[in-house]
Amino acid sequence: MALSLKNKIVFVTGATAGIGTATALEFAKLGAKIMICGRRSDKLSAVEPQLREAGAADVHTFALDVQSREGVANAIAGLPHEWKAVEILVNNAGLSRGLTKMYEDDIQNWEEMIDTNVKGLLYVTRAIVPGMVERGSGHVINLGSIAGHAAYPNGGVYCATKAAERFISDGLRIDLNGTPVRVTTVDPGMVETEFSLVRFRGDSERAAKTYANIDPLTAEDIAETIVWAATRPAHVTIQSVLITPTAQASAYVVTRKS
Repeated sequence: MALSLKNKIVFVTGATAGIGTATALEFAKLGAKIMICGRRSDKLSAVEPQLREAGAADVHTFALDVQSREGVANAIAGLPHEWKAVEILVNNAGLSRGLTKMYEDDIQNWEEMIDTNVKGLLYVTRAIVPGMVERGSGHVINLGSIAGHAAYPNGGVYCATKAAERFISDGLRIDLNGTPVRVTTVDPGMVETEFSLVRFRGDSERAAKTYANIDPLTAEDIAETIVWAATRPAHVTIQSVLITPTAQASAYVVTRKS
């Protein structure tokens, strides 16, 4: 029997677009209380009414860049009392920068990816999980990537950050063993969102080529998978899900339509 999330607090990071927004909306349909954060305040304001219309029991939004250790600590410590008991944490905030040979890459790209995908993930997890352990209930769902399973050309550092996410998820699951808190990693392949637009710093023509002549996954496909994992009975943990479009066999093997 599916676990009810009605009136439970679901916290989604990086929820201003793409998978984050889609995931928040999917949880809202179940009557959960939705808490979202992201770097763009205007986007958060636009998403809030959508969540209420979708069925969220309540909504709380705040601007946050997870790269900031102090910012994360202060934001979580300063949550209103009624929003502190997070039942499900979806560590969605993440990005890729550039697609260049490692020895020629801009070091700033590395800084942003490591600070967001690895350190940001850890900062938020460290701030939220102790409360789950104390309350004896909770689920951490981390957004990984097929890139964390095998490196691909010109993306080695991004792949390394997502491999780190896999091992952080595994390590956290081991450390939480003996508590009721569950840990899942959802690792998508090619998903058509703002991901490539961010990677190429707004170059829409280059970003569009990423998904040309294939049927990629959608943000909604990933959101549905996340919610499915979250609603399994309490004695069931979906440890990991690797999900790709049918046209994709691995991180770098893709068949495009002629």
